[in-house]
Amino acid sequence: QVQMVESGGGLVQAGGSLRLSCIATGRIEKAFPMGWFRQATGKEREFVATINWNGGTTYYSDVVQGRFTISRDNTKNTVYLQMNSLKPEDTAVYYCTRVLTLGVPGVPPTPTGEWGQGTQVTVSS
Repeated sequence: QVQMVESGGGLVQAGGSLRLSCIATGRIEKAFPMGWFRQATGKEREFVATINWNGGTTYYSDVVQGRFTISRDNTKNTVYLQMNSLKPEDTAVYYCTRVLTLGVPGVPPTPTGEWGQGTQVTVSS
């Protein structure tokens, strides 16, 4: 069974930066498309960014485009999310999982549901 372990969250002021990491553990036999999702208190989980198996293709939610960068290092079974110019509305618990599709405008990606515990990102004004 593949498990996802997210880390790197914390408290940061608006305009600041954080880098999140997602390490996949367990029986990993190949690289899969991956995605970052987030869930704010009282809201449903929403798509943030996806990346294909080798990192050559990425797709972002409109609200993070230009501010966030998703990347991966398959030698470490790790996916990253570099978050710059953070805003208070970015406050949420961030999760990673495999995805079946990368997503297209108007159609979010389809996650496989192998959520980790998530990592809390809090952006103050």
